[in-house]
Amino acid sequence: MPRLLLAPMEGLVDAVMRDVLTRVTPYDWCVTEFVRVSNTVLPSRVYTRVAPELLAGARTPAGTLVRVQLLGSDPERMGACAEKLARLQPAGIDLNFGCPAPMVNRHGGGSVLLDEPERLFRIVQAVRTGISGRVPLTAKMRLGVRDTHRAIEAAQALADGGAELLVVHARTKEEGYRPPAHWPWIARIAEAVKIPVVANGEVWTVEDYRRCVAESGCRQLMLGRGAVADPFLAERIRASEAGQAPSRAEDDWARLLPLIGHFWQGVLHKVEQHHAPGRIKQWLNFLRRTFPQAELLHQQVRPLRTAHDVEAALRAAGAC
Repeated sequence: MPRLLLAPMEGLVDAVMRDVLTRVTPYDWCVTEFVRVSNTVLPSRVYTRVAPELLAGARTPAGTLVRVQLLGSDPERMGACAEKLARLQPAGIDLNFGCPAPMVNRHGGGSVLLDEPERLFRIVQAVRTGISGRVPLTAKMRLGVRDTHRAIEAAQALADGGAELLVVHARTKEEGYRPPAHWPWIARIAEAVKIPVVANGEVWTVEDYRRCVAESGCRQLMLGRGAVADPFLAERIRASEAGQAPSRAEDDWARLLPLIGHFWQGVLHKVEQHHAPGRIKQWLNFLRRTFPQAELLHQQVRPLRTAHDVEAALRAAGAC
C-alpha cells in the first residue's frame, strides 16, 4: 500500500481540519502549519497552540501521528528551537523550505532559501544536532525559486545535512500553485539522494495519483489541497491500490455532511464567532470542486455574515 501523508497548509489545515480529515482515512502521518522561528527560542505554548495534539501523544483524535513544522533561516536558532520542541515529543519535526508566500520569503524563510544550498545544509545540520536523534527529521522543498537549475543541489544539501525523508512539491516558488506540477523532476531528485522522497503537488483524483506515481516513480505521496477538496481522496487511493472499486464522490455527500458539522463545531470552539463563517466558506469553496451539493451549500452560505445564520443553513442542509 502507498504511504500517504497529509500536507501542512498555512491558514487551511489547522488542528480542526486535521481532526476532520484524519477521521476519514488514517494517514501515515500529518504535518502542522509552520511555526515561525525568528529571534528567540520559542516557549512550549507556541508549539502546543499550533499543535494541540502534542498534549495527546502527538496524535489526532483519530490516532494519526502529527509532526510539527518549523520555518526559519538562522541555523543556530532553528537548532535551539528544535531542541525545545523535541522535548514535547512530536511524532517528528519537519522543516519548511517550500512556502512560496511573499511575506514569508521577504524575511528569508521558506522556498527562497532554495537558492542557498549551503545555508540549507547548515540549518538541517543544526536541527539534527539539536534534536539528537530523539524524533524523526524531514524536510519539504520546491524545485527552486525561479527555475530548477539548483533543485538537485538543494535536495542533496538537505539530505547531507541530516534530513531522513524529503517531500518535493513539484513546482518552483514563482509558479506558486499554478498547474501543472512537474512530477518527472521528483524522479530526478529521488535518483540524486539516498533518502526516501515523497511526491507532492496537483493530486486531486485517483487518476492524478496514478499519473504522479508513473511520472515521479514515487509511491509515497503527500496530499494537500486535493485532500481538502475531497476528504475521501486518500480512501479512494487506498481502495484503488487494493484492487477495490472506490466509492463515487456523488455517493459520499451523506458521509461528508456530519464531518462538515463536526468541522463547524470545532471552528466555533477555536475562533471568535465573527471569524467562523469565513472558515466554513473557505472549505465549502474547496469542496464544491468535488461535490455538486457543496456548490449549492456554498451559494447559500456565502452571503451570510453571522455564525447564527451560517449554523441555521448548515442545520437545514443536514450538517448540524
